[in-house]
Parts: sequence; structure tokens; C-alpha cells
Amino acid sequence: MATGQPRLVLSPGAVCPVGVLRTIRRAEYAELVTLFFIQGAALGMWFVPLSTVLDAHGLHDIKPFAFATSALAAFVSPLIFGAMADRHVSPVKVLRGLSLASAVAMAIASTAIKLELNRWLVLALILVHALCSSPTWSISSTIVFARLADAKKEFGPIRAMATLGWMAGCWVISALNADRSVLAGYSGAAAWLVVCGFTYFLPALETPKAAERLTWHERLGLDALTLLKHPDHRVVFITLALFAIPLCGFYPYTPPHLRELGFQRTSAWMTLGQITEIVAMLLLGGLLLRFRLKWIFACGLVFGLVRFALCALDTKAWLLAGVLLHGGSFALVYITAQIYLDQRVDAAWRARAQALLALMNSGVGNLLGYLGTGWWFATCTRGDVTRWPQFWSGLGLVVGIVMAYFLAAYRGVGSGFKRAKGDRLGA
Repeated sequence: MATGQPRLVLSPGAVCPVGVLRTIRRAEYAELVTLFFIQGAALGMWFVPLSTVLDAHGLHDIKPFAFATSALAAFVSPLIFGAMADRHVSPVKVLRGLSLASAVAMAIASTAIKLELNRWLVLALILVHALCSSPTWSISSTIVFARLADAKKEFGPIRAMATLGWMAGCWVISALNADRSVLAGYSGAAAWLVVCGFTYFLPALETPKAAERLTWHERLGLDALTLLKHPDHRVVFITLALFAIPLCGFYPYTPPHLRELGFQRTSAWMTLGQITEIVAMLLLGGLLLRFRLKWIFACGLVFGLVRFALCALDTKAWLLAGVLLHGGSFALVYITAQIYLDQRVDAAWRARAQALLALMNSGVGNLLGYLGTGWWFATCTRGDVTRWPQFWSGLGLVVGIVMAYFLAAYRGVGSGFKRAKGDRLGA
């Protein structure tokens, strides 16, 4: 197993431990903020309008499978590329290659939709794009965490820029009137090319040299599964996977609900959720210093439950209120989990830990979620009429079950559970 800390390369011949250079702040901060902003825009330009684009081109029947491709991809690529970034290649170079591949794959998939090619070919191309893009978030998070002096205080505001980028990407799509057009995909591909180009301005994070005789189990990153042996790690991973299941109903089915209630430019309206997400991330550093991790997670789960309850009221005002609350729930659960891993997992495992989080959330959770919520939506729909109160209430019930599991299973350092070596975050 490789040992040692990642190192930051500022120029040829100038190699220093990351911890030494963390006192160099402003230029680094600007780089990390920009990275998250443009990557958030690239992701939002594809993911948010995808539902309406598929509907507009007569591909509504493959919509649950199209969203599930990200889940299938998350079973494979994050762990493989996470292990690569931990052991073989600089995370910056890994992100560069994946961004270029994501741009090409997104453009080809969009062209296939435009030309009305066979729907299963379209689905296969969407899967190829997912395989390229799914590891990028965990890799970029690894790059950011490795360069922060105090992740508890600094990660939230920097991560908020990804949300602003996501919002900006959605606004661009709506401004181009591309909410139902493949122009959304072409715009996203262009944004991925910008991400690829920007990586040339980032210092390279050199990883420890790989051991000479790695097993295939290690090369594929499957050794990251040993993190699940830690009781609290296991509860956090399982909670996020389960929480992802009802969350998968929010992205594909909120836009059609908005349209049914008379809203246009749904990509722009969906960005209301990012408002509370940004507020939550800006406050997260202070919350982590004042409250136990358990209660921050629990608060995010409560917000998730209330969000679906508001959507179930089936009026314009309450649906928008549910969209608005979505961001706060997301940030308090998922961003807190990323910070938890950075603080509680050894640095040599950082990329694999974030990759395992992606696998549990985007893989296990999203696969069950997109297929399960697709089935649930069909159950709640008769003809062209969807019983929205029933649909959203069912998802809210799942969140309630997840919250009960987390509160019962998570122990934390302050509850008789010994702090593991290197733990730095209050539980």
C-alpha cells in the first residue's frame, strides 16, 4: 500500500509537501473557486434540462434509465479513477482527461438525440458520458481538500461556488431557450472543454508512488471498501446511499410538475434550490464548530422530509418552497459527509474515500432511486394525470425512514465510541 502525503508541484523542480504550502492562500483560493464554478456549470447544463430534452424528443420512456446511467457508471469509474489518483497519476491530470472525454461524449450523445437515432443507442451514449463524468466530482474534491488549511471552515464557501456555477449553467440554458433543446448538451460540452483547459493552470498534486505489486483488487480501488468496517463510516455511507433514493425523484419529476402548474423556463426555476444550498454552505463552517456532526446530518434529513411535504401540497407557492428548501437539505447532508471523510480518513486514502462516497451515493443510491422513483411515478400516474400529493408523500416517507435509521445507528465520538487515530472532526 502506498504511504506518505500528497505533494504540490508549483513549478518544475519545486516540490513541497502540501501542508507546507497551505499558508499560500489567495492565489490558491481563486484557483479552487474557479475550478468548482466551471465544473458546476458543466454539470448543471446537462443534468437539469435532460428530463425535458428527452421528453421533447419523444424519449420519455427511457428517462428513468437515462438518469440511472450515472448510477451504473458510479459503480465502476469513481473507484478506478480514485485509486489512480491516489497511487499512479496526479489528480489534476486525471481530471483533465476525464473532462475532455466528458465533453466529447456529451456532444456525441446530444447529436444522437438531435438526429433521432435508435433510443437504445442514445441511452448507450448517455451511459458513455456518465462513465466519463461520474468520477470528476470526487477527483476535484480531492484536489480542493488537499490544498485547504482548514477544511471545516474553508470547504463550504468554496463548494458554494460550484452551486453558483450550477445556477449560472441553468440560467444560460434558459437564456438560450434551450430547456427542451440539444443545445443544452452542446453548451455543457463546451463548459467541459473549459474545465479541461483550466486544469493546465492548476499545480499538480503528485501522489505517492504505487507499490510494485498491487493486486487487481487494489488497482480497481476495491480496497476502499475496507472503510465500511468502521461503524460510523459505515452508517454515514449507508445513510447517504439511502437518502439518495428519494432524492432521485426530485430532479427528473420536479420540472414536469412545474410545467403542469404553469411555469416556463423550468431550468431557471430549479435554481431556487441553490439559494438555500449556498446559504447552508456558507454557514456550515460555523455549524461544524458549534454542533455535533450527528445533529447537522439530522437537520439536513429533516429539511429533506419537509421539502417533500411542501411539494405534496401541489400548489405553485408550496412547490417553489419545496424547491427552495432542497438546497439546504442537500448541503447539510452531502457536503457535511465530504468534510467528515476529509477529517476522519487518512490522507493517503482521500481520493478513494471520496470515490467510495460517490459509489454509495451516485451508484447504489441513484441506481435504486432512479429506477425506484420511475416505478413509483408510473404507479402514481393514470393516463396523463399524475397524483402529485401521493408521489411526493411517498418519497417523504422514505426520508423519514432514513432519518430514523441514522439517529438510531450513528454513535459518534462523544457517545462512548473511541476516536480513531487521526480523527479531527467532532462527531
